[in-house]
Amino acid sequence: MLPALDTLIGEAARAGMTHIVLAMPHRGRLSLLTGLLGYDLAAVFHKINGGAEVLVDGGQINGDILYHQAASPTLTYDGKDIKVSLLPNPSHLEFINPVALGKTRAKQHSLLKALEKGEESMEGCTLGDEVMCIQLHGDSSFTGQGVVMESLGCSNLPHYTSGGTVHIIVNNNMDHATPAPFARSSAYSSDVGKMINCPVLHVNGDHPEDVIRAVKIAFEYRNQFRKDIIIDLLVYRRCGNNELDEPDLTQPLMFQKIRAKRGVPELYEEKLVAEGTLSKDAALSLRNSYKATIAEALSASASYSPPLAKLDGQWSSAKIDGEDAKMVWPSSPKARTFDTGVGAESLKVVGRASVSVPEKFDIHPHLHGFVNSRLTAIEKGQGIDWITAEALAFGSLMLEGCDVRIAGQEIGKGIFNHRHAMFVDRKTDKVVVPLNYGLGGATGKLELVNSALSEVAALAFEYGASWERPDLLPIWEAQFGDFANGAQVIIDTFVSGAEAKWAKQSGIVLVLPHGLDLPAPEHSTCRLERMLQLTNDSFDPQCKTNINMHVVFPTTPAQYFHLLRRQMKRNYRKPLVVAGPKLLLFHPAASSTLADMSPGTKFHPVLPDALPPTSGVERVILMSGKLYYDLIKERAARGLDGRVAIVRIEELAPFPFAHLADVLQPYTGMSKDVEWVWVQEEPRNQGAWSHVKDRLDTVLKDLGVQQGVRYVGRRESAVPAPGIGKVYEVQQKAVVDGVFAGL
Repeated sequence: MLPALDTLIGEAARAGMTHIVLAMPHRGRLSLLTGLLGYDLAAVFHKINGGAEVLVDGGQINGDILYHQAASPTLTYDGKDIKVSLLPNPSHLEFINPVALGKTRAKQHSLLKALEKGEESMEGCTLGDEVMCIQLHGDSSFTGQGVVMESLGCSNLPHYTSGGTVHIIVNNNMDHATPAPFARSSAYSSDVGKMINCPVLHVNGDHPEDVIRAVKIAFEYRNQFRKDIIIDLLVYRRCGNNELDEPDLTQPLMFQKIRAKRGVPELYEEKLVAEGTLSKDAALSLRNSYKATIAEALSASASYSPPLAKLDGQWSSAKIDGEDAKMVWPSSPKARTFDTGVGAESLKVVGRASVSVPEKFDIHPHLHGFVNSRLTAIEKGQGIDWITAEALAFGSLMLEGCDVRIAGQEIGKGIFNHRHAMFVDRKTDKVVVPLNYGLGGATGKLELVNSALSEVAALAFEYGASWERPDLLPIWEAQFGDFANGAQVIIDTFVSGAEAKWAKQSGIVLVLPHGLDLPAPEHSTCRLERMLQLTNDSFDPQCKTNINMHVVFPTTPAQYFHLLRRQMKRNYRKPLVVAGPKLLLFHPAASSTLADMSPGTKFHPVLPDALPPTSGVERVILMSGKLYYDLIKERAARGLDGRVAIVRIEELAPFPFAHLADVLQPYTGMSKDVEWVWVQEEPRNQGAWSHVKDRLDTVLKDLGVQQGVRYVGRRESAVPAPGIGKVYEVQQKAVVDGVFAGL
């Protein structure tokens, strides 16, 4: 494996490449780290003895096991420098692959953008000229993990290709304790590559020079055709699943043969000595020298201090409000959010551009109403709907130099036929993205990615891009919120945990349409409870936790506008999970004004009742999400405007203790006892209830209220919503009635 990688990286450097993005599992990782990549052996022993691998400004990360560590050295071959980025990986095999692909493509786009900014010619530049992705795989995981197929399926798509990946399958013919005939249905572990007509080179790992020859052929193919190629490296391993495993228990005949074999280093050394290329004394001296180096590193590890993680290169600064703002760690006391508001005239320019098309461009007749409605709202400065607010956020960021990339299934049109961020000429099939066409002076671009029918690879790709480019707003929108279930490994191991494990920042946005709008067990929920459970949100209002990701449930277009812009108007990056709207996209009451987005305005974690507190309030309703619009309508119909207050918690994590206390404080001084109620349309075992209950009680106790919060909503359920229309209607009515019962 190591000679193969050394040769491949060397060939890339000599061909003029400047970056390698490398993804691999844990097996063989330490040898690669401490050998070819020059990882400090003292750091390895320090980690083995319980030390941290890296420190960050303002706090300490949780860290990860030794076999997941990363490195980014610059290697030199024949005077040519090349940076190799070995990415950190989770224990879930192969899931780093699409992350690496996303980072590779984003790296190439950032290099092209640097050329453009320097006013250099980009003529002749193509994807893959300077950056190459290398992926190492196990034979069993390559055939067994579906993310491999999803990643390969994206490899030649216009918005996903990165100019070809070289895959190396480290094929030891064993799936943990499962023999190969029981682990796959194909003759070769590489056969999944046939789906994209990927060439495969099978080579015997016992012969290093043959391996090097195969690697050179693979590189030449990749560089010529910019397509993926697979090297099937046929090898074996002497231990079982780990160093403590006894493989004789399940494969006795195979391991009898393996233990009778002499190792490749020993055999190759004999060959070199026989040829006169290397003397026995030189070989012995080399081994002894390396053993001495290891011993010295072990001694040095006692006084080793882990380095402070650096934010360098493209992560050193971000252009905010026309100036270079130094990027910091989110835990740093210097972390801050800048003004997310934008002037009305600038927003009008963006709004007009968002529906502009070339002359004689023939859009569908049904879209004329969409265009006219948006232009009318923009000119009036009111009636701004959800998707117009999104376009205003995108366009204003583009004017400030940020790129925006939003990916998902049916992104351009929108799954609810709502976005229309791209138009198609009915006569020519030509596509135009209005914000790219009509927004003169914008240095940022909008990339609309109608993805393959994939969740895990599609999200992981955007996440990988977020690691590479802090000047990019990367968004993955699920077709429905529960489609995130198919990408749960990425959410669990990368989105929610990468900063804590690996000190990796990400500005990824997950838009997950959520709401019990119709009777349907599927597509009703983004599993909000799971997203909240994944956060490290504190139960103590005095504890200043460095939240691992934001989870929000906004109810107005302006709130969404500010959230999107907040992602880029900070000198650090955080993932954002948005429980997004469905029917609320078209709700006439769910609209905002340009004044709501003007300079000095911002996202509000808590929205107070539109009606001021009065002494007549008997019940305060606390809630999140689109049910708000049903409740204010019902409150007015029942004549209870003066007796019931409705407060929206728009940001659920980090929980807005101080903001909520400020909003609720006026209700605690009423002459009569006020009842406090949490309402949600999700079942009791789902939604936000389990997350907010104790935190709400804490806020009330700190305000001197001893009474706890009462729950109103659906009872516990095995599914998010019933699929029987009449049952759904009865349940939904019961939720609304329960809010006002007894008044």
